[in-house]
Amino acid sequence: MILKANCKINLGLDVLRRRADGFHDLETVMVPVEGLYDVVELRRTAEPGAAFRSEGLAVDCRDEDNLCLKAFRLMRDRYGVDGVEIRLDKRVPFGAGLGGGSSDATAVVVGLDRLFELHLSEAELIDCAAALGSDTAFFVRNTPQLCSGRGERMTPFALDLGGLTLAIVKPDEGVSTREAYAGVRPRVPEVPLSERLRRPVAEWQGRVGNDFEPHIFAAHPAIRQARDRLLAAGALYAAMSGSGSAVFGLFNLRGDNAKGERLRALSPYVFDL
Repeated sequence: MILKANCKINLGLDVLRRRADGFHDLETVMVPVEGLYDVVELRRTAEPGAAFRSEGLAVDCRDEDNLCLKAFRLMRDRYGVDGVEIRLDKRVPFGAGLGGGSSDATAVVVGLDRLFELHLSEAELIDCAAALGSDTAFFVRNTPQLCSGRGERMTPFALDLGGLTLAIVKPDEGVSTREAYAGVRPRVPEVPLSERLRRPVAEWQGRVGNDFEPHIFAAHPAIRQARDRLLAAGALYAAMSGSGSAVFGLFNLRGDNAKGERLRALSPYVFDL
């Protein structure tokens, strides 16, 4: 079984408050990016356990700590599935705020449900995915969702970005989740994110923000510069995705082939929405 584990971007990210359990309540709209994905291949075997192989981009963790194997162990403990080979072809940049690892984990959960014919409900799949991280549950639905809590509480969000072009830039440097949250200043905005996103995309810049940006941009000027290059190239809206370090821009190219070529020279990840 072969699955495409696509990544996501965050349209706005408000960190509202720090919780008693050490996590933060946040609000963000996550949108799937179907054109940029990892490939997860699952195959049943006669041997117990899971054999794991990672190819493509290097992942900054030991194989035994990979979220794909954590997803397998969770499904084995909950539902008794056993005996699989997992091959990961990593294409989504690691440590970018694009949710690549979370998407891989959810692909394993969904794939094992199909492979072993468990027939789990959406609620059960979401519960499994949410146990593996904050972004993982989103990839069960894989449609625009207004996410709250740690990111695991979801409400479908009507959003039409059709006709726009998305460009993603991943600077060489990375940002750890610990660094991102260590410097953030929680606040509750006067106007909820869902209302700000109802405005035209051309009016988002300066209104739809990412609360991680101020201190991340100060500590990592290359990330801010990447965002600024997208704006200089004509992005209607540009921001950092999640906790970074990837930034993205939304463009209305309107058949401007020359502008499109310049954009592709700026980013290897350009997709029509």
